[in-house]
Order: sequence, then C-alpha cells, then structure tokens
Amino acid sequence: MDKKSNEFLFRLLKTHSPSGDEAEYQKIWAEYVKDFAEVATDEVGNAIGVLNKKAKFKIMLAGHCDEISMMVSDIDEKGFVSFVKAGGINAKLIPGLKVEIRGYSNVTVPGVIGFNLEERKSDDGKHSCKDYFIDCGYDSDKELKKLIRVGDYIVYKSEPEIIGKDRLVCKGLDNKTGSFIVAEILRKLSSRKLAVGVYAVSTTGEETNMRGAHSAASKISPNLGIACDVTFNTDLPEEGSTHAKVFFEKGPVISVGSPVNRKINKIIEDTAKKLNLSLQIELSPDRTYTDADKIMFANTGVPVALVSLPLRYMHSPVEMASLKDINDIIELLAEMIAGLTGKEDFRPLVI
Repeated sequence: MDKKSNEFLFRLLKTHSPSGDEAEYQKIWAEYVKDFAEVATDEVGNAIGVLNKKAKFKIMLAGHCDEISMMVSDIDEKGFVSFVKAGGINAKLIPGLKVEIRGYSNVTVPGVIGFNLEERKSDDGKHSCKDYFIDCGYDSDKELKKLIRVGDYIVYKSEPEIIGKDRLVCKGLDNKTGSFIVAEILRKLSSRKLAVGVYAVSTTGEETNMRGAHSAASKISPNLGIACDVTFNTDLPEEGSTHAKVFFEKGPVISVGSPVNRKINKIIEDTAKKLNLSLQIELSPDRTYTDADKIMFANTGVPVALVSLPLRYMHSPVEMASLKDINDIIELLAEMIAGLTGKEDFRPLVI
C-alpha cells in the first residue's frame, strides 16, 4: 500500500459514519475517487465512482461505509444520557468506554459509558444498552440540552493504528475497509483498458437496513455484483466450531451457498491461481448478511459474489484486520475485472 492510499485509509477510519449519517465520510471518499473516475451521489447517500461508463456490460462493487453506533434516547435531569443501539452493538463490551456524541449543534460532546457498581442485566439475563448510561460530566440537563438532543448519534472514540507486524486496529473496520477496497480497485483499474463498465459504490445503511446497496443496484442495473465486506476470523481459542475455518493472511474469503453465483466464483478462483493467491471459503447457505443480499434482488435479479476480509473482534469497539489481506483482495478483484470481456453469461443454466 503506497503512502497516498495509506493516508486515505486512515482518514476514512478517523471519520465517523454512523448508519444514517454518512455524508461527511462520503465526501472524503468521493474527493479521493474523483481524481481517477467519474463520481456521483444519490438520494440515499451512496457515493459512486465509475469507469468506462459507456460500456453495456456493467459490474457493481459494493463496500458499505456505515459503522455501528448508538442514539440518544433520553437526557435525565441529572445530565445522564440514555441510549439505544443503531446497528449490532454488543452491549456487554461497552461499560467504561469513551464515546463521542455528535450533537445537533455541530459540536462533539465527549462522554463515558457509565454503570452501577452492581452488574446489571436486562430482564432476559442478557446485557442491553438500557443497562448503561453516558456520563458527559454535566451535573444537570440544562447545559447539556443546549448541545445534544434525542436522536443524536453516539460513536466509539477510537483512533486507527498499526500494531505488531501489520495488524490494523480501529473501530469501524466493518466495513470502512470494504469501502476503501472498492475505491482502490477502481484506482488500479483506471490505468487499465477495460471491456466492461465498473461502478464502485461506497454504500450506506448496511448495518441497519441495507438501503444503499438496493438503491444503487436498482439504478445501475449491473450484469454482476460483488460485495466486499468482512467475515469472522476464526483462529481465536475455542472459537470457530460453527464456522468454516478462516485465518489472517491465508487469502481472501469467498462465499459459497444459495445467494452466490458459481460462475463468478469460478472466475475469481481462476484469477487467484493466476496470481498465485490462496483463497478461503465461508458458507452462506441461505443469505450472506451483507449488501449482496439486497443487490441480488434488484430489478429482475443480479448474479452476485461476496469477497470478504478476515476480521477479529467484529462489532466491538476495536476490530483487527491484516493489511496484507486488504492488499490481496484489491489485487485479486482488480485483476479479475480487468480480465472480463463483457461477453460473459452468468446464468447458471444456458439452453
């Protein structure tokens, strides 16, 4: 990864993008992509980079930019803030964490997720956001309500860094890495002669309703779609018994199962052999739980594939990924797309 790409990745990771408030992030993404591709936005907040727009055969790459977050639900008279989740927050991980409330007055209010000394659990015995509160350091609601209100987004306070050999750690790697990957694939392809049109979409709302992927696919009408997301790295102690084995730096992960088009996977596999890259497999018997699930239902149906980045500590305040894995996915998909002729037929059965 060159210096410019690395700076772009870190800038994305430092920019908050809760599901429903992605505009600030998308502006940074679009500014970067417009140096090598045509850029557009749409009504649901997607940012789209396009190469070879006149081509009849179109491929859509989707990497969602939104991160899991929380929302203010109440501010009591003592200044304590109640909240609900906006995405897959794991409540048992959050007590004691530093957070930032994105206030409606355009100020960021820092806070700490507080808890009573006696551990609390919801009625079902599980941890829930309602078991905790946010302490912003105010003694009453009077001053605090001048800065924040019900509905404001709350995000983890986390800065990206590299630890160990090449491990990237930060909140929101799910799936700002995917948004970064589709932009970098487009950048690599911008210097290649293409037989197909390439639409790289930094999609919105995947963590909550997948509005971005469905809207983009409906407008683009791609001949095939590839979602770039993350999947569980399963090498932790006593983990992985219910998953296919997935490890850092053992290759990009392709999904197999009902949602995924086998012909697309075959081209990806052939490209990996050409590049001498290993691939790993994850199972998606009924759905992928990614943007691919919405892309495939757009219009009259879109053949899809899912290529995933191994990730530790998914949906936690600090996730971990390998820079090598990120680079391998970029190289793999850029080469795969560059090799398309535009005459491929992805119907499972041709008669």
